[in-house]
Amino acid sequence: MDIGVVLQNDPPALRVVELAKRAEAAGFSHVWTFDSHVLWQEPFVIYSKILDETERVIVGPMVTNPGTRDWTVTASLFATLNEMYGNRTICGIGRGDSALRVLGAPPQSLAQLRECVQVIQALGNGRSATLRGQQIRFAWAPDSRLDVWVAAYGPKALQLTGEVGDGYILQLADPDIAEWMITAVRRAAERAGRDPTQLKFCVAAPAYVGDDLAHQRDQTRWFGGMVGNHVADIVARYGGGGAVPQALTDYIKARQGYDYAEHGRAGNTHTAFVPDEVIDRFCVLGPVADHVKRLQQLRELGVDQFAVYLQHDNKEQTLAAYGEHIIPAFG
Repeated sequence: MDIGVVLQNDPPALRVVELAKRAEAAGFSHVWTFDSHVLWQEPFVIYSKILDETERVIVGPMVTNPGTRDWTVTASLFATLNEMYGNRTICGIGRGDSALRVLGAPPQSLAQLRECVQVIQALGNGRSATLRGQQIRFAWAPDSRLDVWVAAYGPKALQLTGEVGDGYILQLADPDIAEWMITAVRRAAERAGRDPTQLKFCVAAPAYVGDDLAHQRDQTRWFGGMVGNHVADIVARYGGGGAVPQALTDYIKARQGYDYAEHGRAGNTHTAFVPDEVIDRFCVLGPVADHVKRLQQLRELGVDQFAVYLQHDNKEQTLAAYGEHIIPAFG
């Protein structure tokens, strides 16, 4: 199982580059970043610098969306980086949350997401795509190769992922919920006539190595709020009657509003509704042995990558602990 890391594009940008270099030195396989250009710096500029100063890591957004850039621009960004640095990019994509809501726009529809995925897949892999009735191809990028992994929670989004995605991103690390979601994606792939074993599965969640569990919970409670945004959308659309596991819906009953100015940040004041039990289930906390145990459970479910959200006050120490103790256990 690969181990990746997810960074925020907070200034100074060179600090993000430095963390990416440390991640590669520690043995991490992927460096992902948030993609909300109003809240944080533009990721593709930073990817170019990361790729220039590393040799092995694969970079990409967790996640981009169909609404903030023209789809051909997004595909061109990936294809250009691939030409420059040898196919070391990956596209994580979803309907859009913070990047669109801070602009006063709703998430994109699943139909838009489906078409966007297919266009980026085609153009990012040297093929032709049809968009707005036009046949388009990057003649300058015949050798570009790009996987598109879809982030999803709701039943129709999971179905879409199985039907068109190269991989699936689940942003929480609860094994029971992961099993439910992965099974849904695999079934959708089978129904679409695809080989489900060819899809990649990525679980992404905050990980914090140490013994002070109370402090770790305080530093990662923001994640329950972020996940709660997506769950609230699902409940609004489908109700709470089994569209997703009950363990994923119960805790948002106490949710009251959300300030995207604090999105993805430790100390977020709008996440008090998230109980400790949810943090323990969604995140990976505690000493090294607890991390290894949880990741082993995820690997047994078929998870191909665990991506560490590194939004807390223990960044360097967590990278070092993973590099010294945890990544070697999954090499």
